Amino acid sequence: MSPDDVMEEALVSQSDGQDIRPGELLVPEDTYLTSGVHIGTQQKSASMRRFVYKVRFDGLHVLDIRETDRRIRIAAKFLASFPPEKVLAVSQRQYGQKPVRVFAKAVGAVSYSERFVPGCLTNPNLAEYYEPKVLVVTDPATDQQALSEAVSIGIPVVGLCDVNNETRNVDLVIPANNKGRVALATVYWLLSREVLKARGGPSAEAPFALSIDDFQAAL
Repeated sequence: MSPDDVMEEALVSQSDGQDIRPGELLVPEDTYLTSGVHIGTQQKSASMRRFVYKVRFDGLHVLDIRETDRRIRIAAKFLASFPPEKVLAVSQRQYGQKPVRVFAKAVGAVSYSERFVPGCLTNPNLAEYYEPKVLVVTDPATDQQALSEAVSIGIPVVGLCDVNNETRNVDLVIPANNKGRVALATVYWLLSREVLKARGGPSAEAPFALSIDDFQAAL
């Protein structure tokens, strides 16, 4: 078991069963299904096999939405344990850029969308230099530069991982469609809401003001 697997196992074990009733999801199941959060790719990496629920007739792998839901909860509690300004979220994927920006604004984090300048986390001489305590990547493949710099400075990484992603160096995997416009908006909306809840924020009396539409990138 790699160091990343050990950390992930510890985080998941600590959160197992907490605040989750049998069969309960953060949103109605239809919200996950209509947004396509569960629809993966035809290609499957060995490290993502454990999150696959089934394979569709067209060869697309379907993710287990209950595991996605559970890990959004776990990731939210983990991220809420850091000072907001020390959380960095990145996305070089087009449809992930707006969700990342809205997520960062909602929870008080920092976002680097579009191009990640090499050295942002490792070169103090750069104007863009920043010292986060934790990194959220939208796709470990397209956000590889940020991921590798996070590894080099020894900070944990939370990653949205599709079926084809390699999860090496991702400390906490959120299995999800990380390519779809509505899917990304849904995951970041939930992550924002749950981070704020974990800090004692939105409740039934004062619900989260933003909607999934607020996180969606334009077509």
